Parts: sequence; structure tokens; C-alpha cells
Amino acid sequence: MRDMPDQSTARLRQARAALAVSFLLQGTTFALLVTCIPEIQQQYGLSDGLLPVFLAAVPILAGVGSITSERLVRRTSARTVLRVVQPAVCLALAGAGLGGTLWQLAIALGVFGLLVGALDASMNMLGVGLQRRYGRSIMLGFHAAFSLGGIAGAAIAGLGSHYHLGLRTLFGGAAAVLIPLALLAGTRFAGRAELGDAVREAAEAAARSIPWKPLLPLCLAMAFAYIADASVSNYSVKYLTDGLGSRADLAKLSYLGYMVALLLGRTVGDRAVQRWGAVPVVRTGAGVAALGFVLAAAAPGPWAGIAGFAVLGLGICAIIPQVFAAGGRLFPDDSDAAVARLNLFNYVGFLVGSPLVGAIADASSYRLAMLAPAALVLAVLPLAGHFAPTRTPELAYTTG
Repeated sequence: MRDMPDQSTARLRQARAALAVSFLLQGTTFALLVTCIPEIQQQYGLSDGLLPVFLAAVPILAGVGSITSERLVRRTSARTVLRVVQPAVCLALAGAGLGGTLWQLAIALGVFGLLVGALDASMNMLGVGLQRRYGRSIMLGFHAAFSLGGIAGAAIAGLGSHYHLGLRTLFGGAAAVLIPLALLAGTRFAGRAELGDAVREAAEAAARSIPWKPLLPLCLAMAFAYIADASVSNYSVKYLTDGLGSRADLAKLSYLGYMVALLLGRTVGDRAVQRWGAVPVVRTGAGVAALGFVLAAAAPGPWAGIAGFAVLGLGICAIIPQVFAAGGRLFPDDSDAAVARLNLFNYVGFLVGSPLVGAIADASSYRLAMLAPAALVLAVLPLAGHFAPTRTPELAYTTG
């Protein structure tokens, strides 16, 4: 950490812990929603044919929310936006459990998508600002907190299913706990006193013009990785219940196992990269991720399917962080701008992944649907060379 007075250092540590709590709460909220997709379908009478449409709308609206939040942050601050949006996301989760008709579900998911986009943007803005103040990488810790939240959310959903709690009780009870925690964490978010001009500097860096061409291979790798992630988030539970005949509570373990593997893999991922290099780690990760999909598709029963998704988590865990790291190496003076562009393909992956798996499952079977993202994640293999630390882009560019 850069040299700062003890009081300022303490405030920064509190702000970092509060933001980690925010990421954890978001992971919990998101996991609760995606692991309860079969229950949502049943409550609202949503057909398998319409499900991909509803799921695709969420990342589209999240992109709109993300863009809108950037304008709001310029007028207020990232802290202010996050303080308002995170409790509202928890309320939107509760709202998703209250209705009974498709138009009510459309409104609930639409509001959730818009708010999640704003939440994601404001959280990462604060994270980037804190990282700039610390002078070293701390963003992976925040995303690890999101994974922990995902584990908690999937576990809560599994318990809710086991004890036959309805969505009204499950989502409403979760919101009653999450909202006070979000409000409490919001009292310690970093502001101008802690960050100075760090958020503004990061935003200005992200607004600079950098060439797309050197980033395109990494953008594709990001999209393929998030297609895989979206497939698990939106369809792992449904695959186990509808494809493998699993009990609803046991099916929740598919996402939980994926998130546990993701967290464990990220815990040791940096050491693996330091020892063997980014290229071998990314290539191995892509192969393992594809294997996980194949194991899930060929699973004779629920537990084998859960194991397949856990293998998938071990493979995917290294790819996404290494995309951001490679982008930062390509443009060391404008790493924030590179990261901002690469992050757009997070939404591209979610937008493609959910309809792709849903459409194939509706036309044939969920087993075949699991093989489509397996093929796409293998496309990362020929792109892995672009993760090499020694690779340099065409740096003859201007910033405006």
C-alpha cells in the first residue's frame, strides 16, 4: 500500500472490507435467482421455449444499466450509486418471487437486469479506485468474495428446496437479511476522502481510445468463457432436474459445486501461472472446461453431473482473470481502458450462452445442449498464444 497516514490506511481497509461484503452479497443474490429457475418456471408457467427469451433479456438490460450508471456516477459518485442500487437489487429478487403471471415476471427480471448492470459497474468502479490507491492488484479478492456469495446462495436455495419453501418465502426471507447487510456495508464504502481522484482517473483512462485489433483475440476468449459460465448459471440446475431426473434440492449442488471449484481454482491459479506461465494454464483450463461439459453431458445420474460441472469450474477459473491480465499487459499505460473493453464481452457471452443452450435443448435434448458450449470453449485453445507475457501489440496508436 502506498504511504499514507494510519487513519487513512484504516479507512481504506474498512472500505475494502465493505466492498468485499458487497461482492459477496451480489454473489448470493445472483445464485439464489439462477439456481431457482425451475421453480420460477413452475410458479409463472414459463415454457422451455420462452425461457431463453427471458434469460437473454437480463444481460441486455444489464448492459443498459451499466451504461446508465456511468452517467449517474459522473453526477454523484460510485459510492452513492452502489448504496442505492444494491438494496434495490435485493428488493427486485424478492419481487421475482411474488408474482404469478408472465408480465409480472418480465417486469421483475427487467428491473433485476437493469439494477444488476448498475450494481456491477459501480462495484467495479470502486474496486478499480481502491486498487489504484493501494498500488497493487486487489480485484481478484473481490471476485473471490463473489464466488463465496455464490456458494452461500446456492446452498440456501438447496435448503429452501429441501424444506419445500416457496419462492415468496425464500426470496423474501433472503432479501430481509441481505438488505440490512447491504445498508450496513454502504456506510463504509470508499468516498473522495479515501480515494481522492482515483475513480475519476480510472474513468478517464477507460475513456481513452485504444485500438481494438490487438484486443480482439482476448475479447473472443472472454466471450467463449462467459458462454460456458452462462450455460452453468442458467441451465445446470435445470439440466439435472429435467435431463437427469434429479430432486430439486440435489440439483442446486450443480451450481454450488461449480462455484466451489471456481473459488478453489482461483486460490491457486496465480501460483500456477507463476510456475508454468499463462499460455499453458489457459490451454489446460480450456481443455479441462470442455471435459467438464462432456462429463456432464454423458452423466448417468445427478452426482456425475454435479462432478462434471465442478470439473468445468476448475477449467474456467483461470481463463477469465488471465484475459484481464493479458489485456493489461498489452496496454500497460491504459490498462483500465483495456479492461473496460474486455468486460463488455462478459455480457456478450451471457447474451449468447443462455439462448444457445436453451434453443438446442428445446429442439433436441439437454445432453446435446451441453456439448455446444464445450465446442466453443475449445476455441480458446488457438487463442491461448495471445496470453503470453512477452507478446506486444501494435502500439503505434494515439489517445485522441
